[in-house]
Amino acid sequence: EVQLVESGGGLVQAGGSLRLSCAASGFRFEDYGIGWFRQAPGKEREGISCISTGVTDSDEYTWYADSVKGRFTISRDKAKKTVYLQIDSLEPEDAAVYYCAAPVTLVGDTLRGDFASWGQGTQVTVSS
Repeated sequence: EVQLVESGGGLVQAGGSLRLSCAASGFRFEDYGIGWFRQAPGKEREGISCISTGVTDSDEYTWYADSVKGRFTISRDKAKKTVYLQIDSLEPEDAAVYYCAAPVTLVGDTLRGDFASWGQGTQVTVSS
């Protein structure tokens, strides 16, 4: 059974940084693309980043939505089966519940988790 547990959310001042974690279990880590989504109150869920294995297990592919490119960095620790999302230069618009999901797919420039398992989410609040 795929299980994902997010952590690391909190209250941060605008301009600050935060690192979110997504601990995964129940599947071979290299086999699935893992993605981060966020949902702000009154808005649709937005796929913002994903990481997956490339041609070989040592290769990685990363993708970012335009809205976060340059400020967010996704990475993974295979030994810990954990995916991280480093968020820098936080903006009030980044306030949302952040979810990780697996497996995810990219359809054009849209990150999809139609058949994914989801974590419970972690709240990011940004004070201005």
